[in-house]
Amino acid sequence: MTRRTRIFIGILLIYTAGIAFLLYRVVSDIDPRYRESAEESLVETSQLVASLVEQDVIAGAINTARLEPLFRTLYAREFSAQIYNLHKSRVELRVYVTDRNGRVMFDSLGRHLGADYSKWSDVSRTLAGVYGARTTRDVDGDPRTSVMYVGAPIRWNNEIVGMVSVGKPVQSFGQFVEDARGRTIWVGVGSALALLLLTLIVSVWLVRPFGLIRDYWTWVRAQRTLSLSRMARRAVDGVRTGFSEMRDALTGRNYVADYVQTFTHEVKSPLSAIRGAAELLQEPSMPHPERERFLKNIERETQRIQEIVDRMMELTALETRRALDRTEAVSLAALIEDIAASAQPAAAKRNIRLLVNIRNEARTEGDPFLLRRAISNLLDNAIDFSPPDSEVLLTLETTSKLARVSVRDHGPGIPDYAQEKVFQKFYSLARPHSQKKSTGLGLAFVKEIAALHHGRIDLGNASRGGAVATLTLPLSSHH
Repeated sequence: MTRRTRIFIGILLIYTAGIAFLLYRVVSDIDPRYRESAEESLVETSQLVASLVEQDVIAGAINTARLEPLFRTLYAREFSAQIYNLHKSRVELRVYVTDRNGRVMFDSLGRHLGADYSKWSDVSRTLAGVYGARTTRDVDGDPRTSVMYVGAPIRWNNEIVGMVSVGKPVQSFGQFVEDARGRTIWVGVGSALALLLLTLIVSVWLVRPFGLIRDYWTWVRAQRTLSLSRMARRAVDGVRTGFSEMRDALTGRNYVADYVQTFTHEVKSPLSAIRGAAELLQEPSMPHPERERFLKNIERETQRIQEIVDRMMELTALETRRALDRTEAVSLAALIEDIAASAQPAAAKRNIRLLVNIRNEARTEGDPFLLRRAISNLLDNAIDFSPPDSEVLLTLETTSKLARVSVRDHGPGIPDYAQEKVFQKFYSLARPHSQKKSTGLGLAFVKEIAALHHGRIDLGNASRGGAVATLTLPLSSHH
């Protein structure tokens, strides 16, 4: 994964985490707000019931005879109320009355008559003259059975002689909470996705106003024959191009600074060798053979720097291309035969036999020049890492939709520590026969070519020793 991709994913993760945190705070705040609203209504209801009970207080004695038929009739009432998405058909309000000692004198549900409630906070606080409320579960361990209670004092001659507590099951308004949570989450996620989509669209079209359509139209006009499948693939490539450019803009990756840094690191060693040789050549008493050796060293290191610069320029130009400008049907069998023939002299110098195994003819849509460069790179690597008197096998095989070009050598293979680094820029292993490293840009070059052709490149160790590189490409639709 490239640094650009990691930065882009990091931005998306930060954006997602921010939206998730905001939604969490909003959703978690819904339940307390509903409870506050319900509690405010219970306060008024408890004061109303307390005022009603006070009408029947005689000489400080509470009489609850009026409440029993009232609540019996209330619970028996039949009604149908559709409150938005909630259908209500029965009264769930609860009321109990205690004397000044906290003993229950009346319970609308008839469950706890005579019980001592003096320890409950709504009772003890209300009898003490302060606001009292509590939330208690009817069934321990089941939050769905929670009931909110609010107390109000019963007074006679400005003396508190008892209290009324009005309760309401949390579940009665819990459906509103769940509905509000669901709506809030959907609205929040939808808004976040819409904002992200708008950002993508604005980024793409502000960076390249109508550029994708123009490029697509130019490509269509250049085609001799039109194929719906090829046009669809080209359209997908265009959209992918726009998103890639938008991603580059978001991540703010500076390619110039990145390449200057890596280039400086790579040329430091050959420059030091050239400077050291140049200083030694200034000695007038240096023997002629030594002088020749240092001059060849300067020439070799200069050539290495030139090769690094050339490869970097090619790779940079390749990375800036989001899609192939022109493609044609390429015969992979003919291409492989030609590449093998061109590499034969280099292999013969080290007594390495090149074997070609064409199992199936295959054609792919692509740039023949770039494909030649990619396969040649793989073959050159295989020759460089092969011991003398060994063989390199170049194979072409196909599946129903893919073509696979494999290059197998019988060299030392890839060390475990290098398995995940071989495609990194400037990473190279020393050649067994010369103990020298290459520029480390060849496999990165192959990887970019494979991506432009909607394929992939894999490199690993073969089962019987050596390494095997496999370039996988999609077959041409006319194959």
